[in-house]
Amino acid sequence: MGFTIQDMLITSESQYQMKLLAGHNGWSNSISWVLMIEDTKILNNFSGKELAVTTGLGFRTEKELINLAKGLVNRNASGLIINTGEYIHEIPQELISFCNENDLPLIDIPWEIYLADMIKDLSIRIFLQGTADEQISEAFIEAITYPEHEDKYRKTLLSYFDIDGDFQVILFTTDNLDSMDTVDRKKLSYKLQIYLENISHNGHFFYYDSCFVLVLNDIEQDYMEKIVNGMLTRTKARMPEVNVYGGTGSPMKDICNLYLSYNRARAALEYAKKNNLPMIYFDNMGAYRLFSSVADARLLQEMGEDVLSVLIEYDKKHEANYVETLGLYLKHNGSVQAVADELFTHRNTVVYRVSNIKKMLETDFDDAEERFKYLLATRIVEYSQKAK
Repeated sequence: MGFTIQDMLITSESQYQMKLLAGHNGWSNSISWVLMIEDTKILNNFSGKELAVTTGLGFRTEKELINLAKGLVNRNASGLIINTGEYIHEIPQELISFCNENDLPLIDIPWEIYLADMIKDLSIRIFLQGTADEQISEAFIEAITYPEHEDKYRKTLLSYFDIDGDFQVILFTTDNLDSMDTVDRKKLSYKLQIYLENISHNGHFFYYDSCFVLVLNDIEQDYMEKIVNGMLTRTKARMPEVNVYGGTGSPMKDICNLYLSYNRARAALEYAKKNNLPMIYFDNMGAYRLFSSVADARLLQEMGEDVLSVLIEYDKKHEANYVETLGLYLKHNGSVQAVADELFTHRNTVVYRVSNIKKMLETDFDDAEERFKYLLATRIVEYSQKAK
C-alpha cells in the first residue's frame, strides 16, 4: 500500500523527533509526495495522499490551522506535519480533536529539524517504495493472468507477503471508471486508498482490467468485512456523487490460487453492478456461484430457458410472472400462503397461477428430482435476466 505514515514513523521518528499527536487511525495512510504548504491556495494542487508540511508561517491562528486541516481532509491528504517553535509554539487542542475525528495524522517536529533534509529523505523513501509497489502489482497481475508461472511471481512476492498463506481479492469499480483519463482515475484511486483504514503491509491496491484491485494476505474475515464496509461508508459520505460497487472473492490458500479468488471477485462484482448493490460476497451468492462459474452459456440456457420456455413465452405475451411464481412455490415447498405473502398477492390468485403452471408444464411436482430440475431452472433464468 505504498510508503505509509507508519513506515515514516518507524524509519524517521527518532531522526526527526516526530511526535504523532492525533489521527492515530490514519497510520496506514500511504504517502504519494511531501509538500510544503504555507497558504491554503496550494491545496488546489493536491490530488490525494500528499503529506503536508508547514512551519505555520501562514497559519498562525487556531482558525487558520483548522481551515488548513479541513482542506487537507477534503483533498484526501495523508497527514500533516507542523514544524513548531518559531511561528507556532503550541498545537491547539481543537486541531488535535479535529484530526482525531477525521483520522488525519497530525505530527509535531521541533524547529531545530532542517526541513529540507527531512523532505528529501522522505521523498527518496517514497520513490523507492513506489518502485517496489509497481513490481508487486506486476507480480500479482502475473499470478492472476498466468497462475502457472509460479517461479516468476513467487520470487517477487516472497519478500513482501506470506505466499503460502491465505489470499483474498476484492474488486471495486464505478459507473464511469473506463471512461476516466489516467489522472482522474489516479485521483479516485488515492481517495479509495485513504478510505481503506488499517491496511498496510498485509494488503496491496492497484488498477487492473477496468477495476481497482485489493489483494489481502492473512486477514481474518471479520476484520476484512469491517475494513471494506468502513471504506464503502466513508466513500458514500465523502463522494455521494460516485457509485462504487464491490465484489469480494473467496479466501484461497497459497499465492498460486490467487486467480481463483480474483475470478470469483469478478463474478461478484458483475452481479453487484447489475443489481446496483454496493458490495457482494461471492460466498454469499448461493446457487449463483455455480451459474457465474459456468463458461458454457448454452448449457445454462438448456437447463433454464429451454426447460421453462412455455412459461417464459406466456410471461412475455401476457406480462405475467409465472416463472417467478413457480420459483417461489418450489422455494417454499408448495406453500401457497408463503408465495402470496412474498408477492403481496391474494392466495386465490396464487392457487390459480400454480394450477395453470402445472397444466402448462404437465406436472404436479410430486417427484423430488423433477422439483429440483424446475427450481434450478427458475434460478438460472433469474440469474440470466439479471446478468443481461
